Amino acid sequence: MINFNEIVQKKIIDQKELERIGFRERFFNKKIVFTNGCFDILHPGHVYYLNEARSMGNVLIVGLNSDASVKRLNKGSERPIHTQMERARVLASLLCVDYVCIFEEDTPLELIKIVKPDVLVKGGDYTIDKVVGADIVLQNGGKVEIIPLLEGYSTTGIL
Repeated sequence: MINFNEIVQKKIIDQKELERIGFRERFFNKKIVFTNGCFDILHPGHVYYLNEARSMGNVLIVGLNSDASVKRLNKGSERPIHTQMERARVLASLLCVDYVCIFEEDTPLELIKIVKPDVLVKGGDYTIDKVVGADIVLQNGGKVEIIPLLEGYSTTGIL
């Protein structure tokens, strides 16, 4: 019998494992897509966004802001609603997400340097010049993609 909880847990990785996975996936000529966010209350807009991101390559890696990182982003004193491990488990449960890596920093720049994605993806509330790590990805021959937001969905709007 398949243990789905075990499969989900294996998709949650640390930065050291992220580096190994990046090397392995590139060795097998897989196109690596990277995105990041808080994903505090997962909603249909997030699911749409992550599915679209995954369609741009073979492997989707999600950088997830740690609890401390979310608090520093001034999203409100009550945020995050869910702990980083709860948020990581929910993301890792999605078929489109291959790996989730929690980061403590304010930005995912270090993760981007480690994984060297072929495609860096952000939502439509960003412009390419505002995407952290875009310069690095472009210098390495990768692409930066902006996915339009799904109308009517935002965590802030829900709260």
